[in-house]
Amino acid sequence: MAASVLSSSARPAVSAPALATRLVAGSLALAFGLGLFLATGFAAPSLIHNATHDTRHAFGLPCH
Repeated sequence: MAASVLSSSARPAVSAPALATRLVAGSLALAFGLGLFLATGFAAPSLIHNATHDTRHAFGLPCH
């Protein structure tokens, strides 16, 4: 009886996205995160500098 429940013809209700779709989404997220990190990490305005000061030092970025 258990074999009929776990048959190979059973399909999940929602299929996973294609590999290409996941790679594109991951690449865009990585590029956005890296851009945000670099933009705030090396920003000159004191407001952004003060807001990211501790994080900048935690990641080893020079700021002084």
